[in-house]
Amino acid sequence: MDILNKRTLFIALDVLLAVYLGFSMTSFNHEASEVDVCSEVNITISDNQQEGFLCAEDIKNMLIHEHIYPKDMRLADVNPREVENTLKKNPYVNDAECSKTKKGTVHIIVEQRAPVAHIMSENGEDYYVDEMDSIMPISNYTANLLIATGNITKWYAQNYVSLLCRHINNDELWRDQIEQVNILPDKDIELVPRVGNHIVKIGRMPEYNDKEKRRQEVEKFLTNKFNRLDKFYRYGLSQAGWNKYAYINLEFDNQIICKRNRKEDITAAVEMQEPEPAPVTEKKQDGKKEDKKQDGKKENKKER
Repeated sequence: MDILNKRTLFIALDVLLAVYLGFSMTSFNHEASEVDVCSEVNITISDNQQEGFLCAEDIKNMLIHEHIYPKDMRLADVNPREVENTLKKNPYVNDAECSKTKKGTVHIIVEQRAPVAHIMSENGEDYYVDEMDSIMPISNYTANLLIATGNITKWYAQNYVSLLCRHINNDELWRDQIEQVNILPDKDIELVPRVGNHIVKIGRMPEYNDKEKRRQEVEKFLTNKFNRLDKFYRYGLSQAGWNKYAYINLEFDNQIICKRNRKEDITAAVEMQEPEPAPVTEKKQDGKKEDKKQDGKKENKKER
């Protein structure tokens, strides 16, 4: 009798355990699939910029316009690939990812394109060039960007100005100091600093058809020029004064030619071979030649 009761008890316990496990699994599966509608959309703008082109509301409006905003849609009808492809068509989006959970949340992560310069060409074109050397349309972007002006075609902006501006932006000193680059008709480059009442000329970047060779040689060129400018700032202007010169020419490798910030046309050849205070020799123009020029100007005025 006792043995029979024990067997009955064990069987009953086994049945109860099986029923419990079956109920638990059924309940779990039901819980996991009972949310059929998207209840929340989580939009994240992923980039390293403090101020960008897009915000979460812009992403939402884009998807609403295309009738694919996930909120209140059946999860089965939410197509992550379609959402991603739609967002990637935007000129300010570099990449987009979309995923959905069984709890009814759709996650959207958008990576913005990063502009390196605002191009304002003398031919009237106005656009951005990004870190991938691509052209971007102008917008109400408010972040502090380098401005590039002068004789700039879109091809030159993508193949040369982009390299120049990335070099400047990647260095904290020059990112803070240089606010504008200007491309002259002969492709010589002028830099406009924030501190100091002067313009810096660094010459023409090396030209190569091969993209990788061009990148390497331009980087060497810019590294050399900015190293020389750094030394001149440290050991030249720091002693002479930041407003002494109006024009600083680093075009030539063996000297820096400076035009003083005054009415007289005086230039100074500055040797910068050693990181020490360099001697400055001022060269005045020949007095007789200057007199002839002045006389010529007076005669021209009389003729007029």
